[in-house]
Amino acid sequence: MAKDPKYINKIPDPKTGKIIYDETEEITWRFLVARQNRLIQNRACKEFLRGLELLDFAHKVPQHFEMSEILRSHTGWSVAPVPEIIPAEEFFTLLKNKQFPSANFIRVPEEVDYLKEPDIFHEIYGHCPLLTNQDYGDYMQEYGRLALTVKGKERMRLFRLFWFTIEFGLLKENGNYRAYGGGILSSSKETVWAVDDESPDRISLDPMTALRTPYRIDILQPVYFVVENLPALFKTLEKDLISMAKESLLLGDLPSKFSLKNQDGEVSSGVY
Repeated sequence: MAKDPKYINKIPDPKTGKIIYDETEEITWRFLVARQNRLIQNRACKEFLRGLELLDFAHKVPQHFEMSEILRSHTGWSVAPVPEIIPAEEFFTLLKNKQFPSANFIRVPEEVDYLKEPDIFHEIYGHCPLLTNQDYGDYMQEYGRLALTVKGKERMRLFRLFWFTIEFGLLKENGNYRAYGGGILSSSKETVWAVDDESPDRISLDPMTALRTPYRIDILQPVYFVVENLPALFKTLEKDLISMAKESLLLGDLPSKFSLKNQDGEVSSGVY
């Protein structure tokens, strides 16, 4: 599938290394940040809110090197600009090396609520605030290392754990559900749906159940997995997840709560 010409990565200025964003892009960024900042109150976990304060990118589209400087000072992470959706091997290698891959284009106003390819708002706003937190950063790094030890169907199966934690994870905070997943916290609809709506299932995170649960990228998630806190998230990696991924393939998927075809009639690829 050809890349949408609206979403081509920008080339940094050769002298300054900065990306120049036009007025429409800056307005879109400020709109998205302001909207999410309102919605995540009492819906995002406290670690995410703290990370937002540290990064302080509300007023302009952030530069990757600016984000990297802040992240390094807290957890040793940095942001790696990438030109497009990159191969899995490259993606997980970057995570292993404490580099979070991010595009440098932003969605156009007519697609402000959703686009299939992750943009700088999803990746910087959705994920980077929690990369100021050591437990989250350690989980991301160890997950990258683990994913590099398998290939093919086993890696695709293991990616479900990434999907249900890093992208769409919930935790408990004083008895209340709070979001930490970047796919939730960068989406206005998903933020409210995941935390407040009575429709989706919210299940205590069991890795085997997560590995056997199918998902789609183009719908509000019908299932969320919940951890007690971010230290508990890291402890899930103490299990033999590779053996569990192999076993989950033998056991097969649990019944899905949605059609396996997307709105265009195509089978969901399961790749984010």
